Amino acid sequence: MNEQEFAELAAGAALDALSPDDQQRYHAALAVHPEWQRIADTDADSASLLAGGAAPAVPSPEIRAALLARIAVTPQGGDVIQTTSVPDTVPEEPSAADAAPAPLGGESTPKAPVRRLRILFALAACLALLVGVGVGAAAINTYLNRPASVVALEDIQAAGDAQQASVSLESGGTATAHWSASLGKSVLVTDGIPALSEDETYELWYVRGDTPVSAGVFAADGGDATAVLAGDMHAGDVIAVTVEQAGGSPSGSPTSDPVVVIPTA
Repeated sequence: MNEQEFAELAAGAALDALSPDDQQRYHAALAVHPEWQRIADTDADSASLLAGGAAPAVPSPEIRAALLARIAVTPQGGDVIQTTSVPDTVPEEPSAADAAPAPLGGESTPKAPVRRLRILFALAACLALLVGVGVGAAAINTYLNRPASVVALEDIQAAGDAQQASVSLESGGTATAHWSASLGKSVLVTDGIPALSEDETYELWYVRGDTPVSAGVFAADGGDATAVLAGDMHAGDVIAVTVEQAGGSPSGSPTSDPVVVIPTA
């Protein structure tokens, strides 16, 4: 048996569609060629994917009725009565190359059409791949369209010098600053910060010594927010948040006491 013949048997084995004779040939070939186990494993994984990719469905009454009608005209001995019309053309006789000799010692056990199974298995696997590509494309699209604050937070958390610090808010929530001095980035994550009126906004600041530097504004959706601070962070900066008029402080300096103060040194 060559590798291609084994691959055809492996497809049938993955679908649990081999005859007893083919099952014996399949296991005997594996014993002689253990390196072919990778083929069997690949087909088994593909069959598992195909089985798990279809949602359970209740057959329609029409399908049940058709099945019962077919059973009614099927003899119990196993011979199926064909109810379709006879084709106009006579099928060609199989060539000698296509005819398989019967084994010695009696009648042969009917074998599953493993070559046909292999083709059907490959087509089904391709269908599963196309479905997977569709799902994967959606996942990739979601990944590529992540907010800038989320991307910055992931970059910071992956940095070797990533640090974070949290403070409690008067509202009972928390604010956590994440930063990396080597990247010069920082992100503020709030949980339970109070909502503001439409004419107000939260403004971020880097406080360097006595000098506040605006780092952008953000809004809290339901008390939660993930905001990346604009500009480069410097070692020792204090991250602060104030409540300002919509659009941010017009003077470029805080106009209210900070509601969040997180030292990074």
